[in-house]
Amino acid sequence: MISVVIVEDIKEIREGLQMLIDGSDGFICNRTFATGEEALELLPGQCPDVALIDIHLPGINGIEVVRILKSKCNITQYIMSTVYEDDESIFESLKAGASGYLLKKTAPVKILEAITEVFNGGSPMSGQIARKVIASFQQKDTIEGSDLLTIREKEILKFLSKGLRYKEIALELNIGTETVRTHTRHIYEKLQVQSRTEAINKIMGR
Repeated sequence: MISVVIVEDIKEIREGLQMLIDGSDGFICNRTFATGEEALELLPGQCPDVALIDIHLPGINGIEVVRILKSKCNITQYIMSTVYEDDESIFESLKAGASGYLLKKTAPVKILEAITEVFNGGSPMSGQIARKVIASFQQKDTIEGSDLLTIREKEILKFLSKGLRYKEIALELNIGTETVRTHTRHIYEKLQVQSRTEAINKIMGR
């Protein structure tokens, strides 16, 4: 079961997401919050697999919520929920520690697919946002530990930042999936991080 927490101020959307998650096999909604302040107070005691957080919350916004929660619930994967595909807000969310984002008009089946993708190490995002991540990576030539990465490891790191899965990276580079997994482990060791999201955040100079 993938455990999910929802942080959304609009009651209809919050309850709709809760019904979708609890009514789908393999998912469970642990709790919902109407404000970022409530989430910051109570969510660290639960640390679900995935947190679905509205960017434009009243009071403390979703970006700040993720930034603070990352240090308290680093095992949780964060997906931002937004009405508009606002590049800057989404990009700032990724820098804060989110793994991807969803538009609120996204079809229910796609929401479940995105939650599963994030849980499995993916990063659902548009090509436009992915390009921003890559551009940020290309501008950072002095990332701590980056000089230790091989050319192949840097290639894999770029694909990881785009949200590709190990199997997809293997197909892109014409190598085995286990080889990708091994390279990824070496990347994490050299950058002194524990996950894909932490590696991307380090790339972006968080």
